Amino acid sequence: MILKLTSILLYAFIAFLLALFIYPTYIKLLKKRKAWQSIREADVTGNSATIYKQLHKHKWWTPSMWWWIILLIVFVMVLWSLLVQELWRINNSLLTRQETYMPLFWFFSMGILGLIDDYINIKWKTLIKWLSAKIKFIWMFLFSGFISWWFYWKLGIDTINLRPFAWELYLWFFMPILTFFGTVIIVNAINIADWLDGLVGWLWLIVLGSLWVITFITQWYLASTVITIIAATLIAFLRYNINPAKIFLWDSWALALWWIISTMIYLLNINFGILIPAIILMLLFWIEFASSFLQITRKKLFKKKLFPIAPYHHLLEYLWQKEHTIVMRFWLIQWILAMIALLSILYQLFL
Repeated sequence: MILKLTSILLYAFIAFLLALFIYPTYIKLLKKRKAWQSIREADVTGNSATIYKQLHKHKWWTPSMWWWIILLIVFVMVLWSLLVQELWRINNSLLTRQETYMPLFWFFSMGILGLIDDYINIKWKTLIKWLSAKIKFIWMFLFSGFISWWFYWKLGIDTINLRPFAWELYLWFFMPILTFFGTVIIVNAINIADWLDGLVGWLWLIVLGSLWVITFITQWYLASTVITIIAATLIAFLRYNINPAKIFLWDSWALALWWIISTMIYLLNINFGILIPAIILMLLFWIEFASSFLQITRKKLFKKKLFPIAPYHHLLEYLWQKEHTIVMRFWLIQWILAMIALLSILYQLFL
């Protein structure tokens, strides 16, 4: 176990140094290429986003498209692991059917899709804005459908593990429906929880740290290594994202990151039953999604807002809470949720 931990930390250290070395030059390049997205003029219902513009007008010229770096670093680390395996003849590749094939496939597939979407929104802000959104949702539904098909028909998974409340619940053909909608909802929930300096980066760092503990104690060491590489680049990113932010995440990170995490949760739940703790771990993202969903539904059906602004963290901004106060409170809540989730998992595994 010590050797495995040493190997994992070595990958993390290399990834962190690479990210730290690349970021300054990359940010300058983004500024030179004017790679930022304008503050949105309208909300998803087509109405003017007046409150949103007032709250975030100072972020107008901040570069985005951070995800290029993490995709590049994870790709380099995977290639490095293959090279090490070939040269030294040791089984040290980050590619394994049980742990990382599917997560890495979805990670790169949706990451590239997200980058294309970000580039379109930056390069042709007004010409193709809604077209890119429609294309993104079509791809999201297609990939969600493929995941559902893979787990149900390919792997034969038709039950969910609800420990510690119950062992297994047989869902039959409702299983692919559940995985389909669950994946689509949580991808959008993560994308919503953004636009405060340092908020979503730290929330995801805590989530990734929790999943790292789970994968490590269950001896999924290669999955642990992939998570550690992503977390290391995220730590380097936070160096430039904490208030005042010098770079933002935007859509591409949410698409890619949740796909790799969701497939890991599905795979881990099959063997160890972590679904309930995972739901607890993601509670803040559920609240963010619910507030936004209720707002959109109300405006679509009744042409009236339920809240002055949504999602929830923007509502707190509107209620005159300072940005750094909101961010730190969210961090604290996420730490508490992570501890509850981990204690629940440890109880299931060892008692």
